[in-house]
Amino acid sequence: MSPSPVLALHIVSGTVGVLTGAATLSLPKGSRWHRRTGDIFVIAMLSLALTGIGMAIVKSQPGNILGGSLTAYLVSTGWLTMRHREIRIGIFNWAAAAFGSAIAITLLTLAAAAAKTPSGMVFGYPPGPYILMGTVGSLAAIGDARLVVSRALSGRQRLGRHLWRMCFALFIGTSSIFLARPYLFPAFMRTTGILYMLTFFPLVLMIFWLFRVRLAKAYGNRLAAGRGDTPVAQT
Repeated sequence: MSPSPVLALHIVSGTVGVLTGAATLSLPKGSRWHRRTGDIFVIAMLSLALTGIGMAIVKSQPGNILGGSLTAYLVSTGWLTMRHREIRIGIFNWAAAAFGSAIAITLLTLAAAAAKTPSGMVFGYPPGPYILMGTVGSLAAIGDARLVVSRALSGRQRLGRHLWRMCFALFIGTSSIFLARPYLFPAFMRTTGILYMLTFFPLVLMIFWLFRVRLAKAYGNRLAAGRGDTPVAQT
């Protein structure tokens, strides 16, 4: 039986998202090909998130609805951070802070509810995934709220915001493929830990790049120059 068009688009989007995400992380930051593969990654991940939300609504899966919403939120805010040369605070920033807060509060509420149930699960998930996603949503929402208040980001802050949101969105994608569906892969990948390595590799790269951007000011300035950006001073 062939998959539905929505499911097929979901699978293709996830595959393209993971591949272009890996390519984007491997290419020189600020280069033309980095930007091009990054744009494809954003489109693929938004498609993955939106089709996932649609299927989750039909199947009454609140946990997956929230996961897809968090993915779309991280990708869109991370992309826009580096898309414009200057920070422009508008309705999107206010809406992003409110949306991220709503997702985080809902996820943490479900974590508490799951911990109190006899089965230790709510909507098919234990507290752990809800806590992880809720914490990430909280950090992102706090970052958006600070941006609305301060109305400025330094060059390195912009890079850090962009990197961690994109990398964690990629981690959600790898988790949904390699951890959630291990039966799709050969036995040797399931027994040797390769699937776990592929799943958590985006987080390893996220830590590496955040560490490098935070400590190497020269690298951050070179990347901003490659994009034609002018760092915005923190106020």
